[in-house]
Amino acid sequence: MVMDQERPNDETYNIENFTFLVDRDFMEKVKPIKVDFKNVGFTISANLDLSKMGGGSCSGCGSSSSCCS
Repeated sequence: MVMDQERPNDETYNIENFTFLVDRDFMEKVKPIKVDFKNVGFTISANLDLSKMGGGSCSGCGSSSSCCS
């Protein structure tokens, strides 16, 4: 998730004072997407099998916790 400008193929979602932009074609591949805000940071889950793309795990900020499953 990054800050970005709206593009012609983006779908816009305004939820609780946050604006989310998602490319329409990408959304069709991964829907539903869930963004869950925690006390510190957030998690994102989607219907996307990263193992088919050579991925499947990651961590952030030098931590050992996984953000993708």
